[in-house]
Amino acid sequence: MRGLESFKSLAWAMGKGFARDRAALFLTVVFPLMFLVIFSGVFGNSSTAKVTVVEIGPVAVVDGAMARGGELREVMKVSRTADRADALEKVAKGKADAVVEQRGGTLVVHYSAADAVKSGTVRGLLDSIVQSANQAATGRPPAYTVAARQVEDDSLKAIQFFTPGLLGWALASAAMFGASQTLVTWRTKGILRRLRLSPVPVPTVFGARVTVSVGIALVQMALFLAVARLPFFGLRLERSWWMAVPVLVSGVLAFLAIGMIIGAWARTHETAQTLTQLVILPSAFLGGSFFPLDEAPGWMRTVSYIFPLRYLNEGMLNVMGRGLGPSSALPQIGVLLAVAAVAAVIAARLFRWDDA
Repeated sequence: MRGLESFKSLAWAMGKGFARDRAALFLTVVFPLMFLVIFSGVFGNSSTAKVTVVEIGPVAVVDGAMARGGELREVMKVSRTADRADALEKVAKGKADAVVEQRGGTLVVHYSAADAVKSGTVRGLLDSIVQSANQAATGRPPAYTVAARQVEDDSLKAIQFFTPGLLGWALASAAMFGASQTLVTWRTKGILRRLRLSPVPVPTVFGARVTVSVGIALVQMALFLAVARLPFFGLRLERSWWMAVPVLVSGVLAFLAIGMIIGAWARTHETAQTLTQLVILPSAFLGGSFFPLDEAPGWMRTVSYIFPLRYLNEGMLNVMGRGLGPSSALPQIGVLLAVAAVAAVIAARLFRWDDA
């Protein structure tokens, strides 16, 4: 009973401390929401790299244009498959930019709303190919037309896809800063030493920290979804969106543990803050929070797999934006929990009660 009361008191004190810290409130709530609003207004106005197109069966018009070479090969890569379902799934998961099939004189282009730039580029290229083919048949009616089909529901908007990324960045920042700064503060002010001598069990102390961090993360998620679902933005939650909650909890545990490593090693607030920034900023860019990773060079996409934020963003995107089933987030949850376990062991070995 005493342990439960201690847990409640610590959790309440930590929560009040967070609410009174204006800088923490701004960095974990207001600042990420500003990015959400800005991204929703300017999304989709950048250039793009080489696009990948999958043909379902032979597509004579595209094959002929690719055979002639020229600049087309510099901007578009084409592969072929007979498995229509697999090809469409690749587009839905972001592994291909578009699927094209030829039905008589119509080229049907299947694209994803996940990347408005890439899908617009593919459709523009295929329109140009069709126009060239029609011009070659001068004096005759147009031989080919293009029909565009979105692989997701037509009502989906771009906000479906960048909301999870920005939310993941906000969650990771809050968890890491909260853990590292709290640990350094408690150690430098002697709070850890007093807790060590108190009858409160150590697991209760860290359990309270985890509970508060998860609670803050759930509030962040609720605020993000509330803003994104306003009519102006129009976020629509997919049927398995609830699976984002266990992904969120796994991500918070992982970044809390990483923050504990920083807090255990750093001796001052400035050092802890600098180290946290050095981890979180590259993670945000290489984890897909600010732009789709398929825009990045191959080496950068490979490096991104070492950043836990990629798995947090990807797991939430699968169930919130892409409309995939609950099982699609299980691999990401597994990776995040593994990161949390390894980082917790390292943090425990580095942990010290005071600076002596």
